[in-house]
Amino acid sequence: MIKNKFFWIALIFMLVALIIYLGTPKKTVAPGAPNTAVPETISYDNSQYGFSFALANSWRGYSVISSEWRGLTTDAQNGEVATTTGPLISIRHPLWTGENPRQDIPIMVLTIYQWNELQQDKFHIGAAPIRPSELGRNDKYVFALPARYNFAFPTGYEEVEQILQAKPLKAY
Repeated sequence: MIKNKFFWIALIFMLVALIIYLGTPKKTVAPGAPNTAVPETISYDNSQYGFSFALANSWRGYSVISSEWRGLTTDAQNGEVATTTGPLISIRHPLWTGENPRQDIPIMVLTIYQWNELQQDKFHIGAAPIRPSELGRNDKYVFALPARYNFAFPTGYEEVEQILQAKPLKAY
């Protein structure tokens, strides 16, 4: 009698374990595919200015375009005059071409002094009455996103917006 009871308890236990095992999702790998984990993000690291920027894995193979932003003041005699400048680093999607440009991720680099001057309206950047938005800062620099950087809505602007919502810039 005890052996019979033990048999049924063991059978129920094994059935429950089997149901749990079969109901648990498993990671599947296509036949012949290597079983290597690929990170969901990659990172652009800029040791010159002290920041890193996390990118979606689809940006693997990105390029970096260096240019310059200009801070303007209005002079009664000369009109708008560039009074300060700084680096503008654009991270470019690997699928970008001249025939099919995609949204870049532009990062302005301002000194703390320049940022404070900009906040006090001592100069402006571009024609928009909107200031750049801060992405992050370290002891020397403020990293900012230009105002109206995506107003042309090029291909990929939605993906850039998703990347930016994740607060990808880490200053060090």
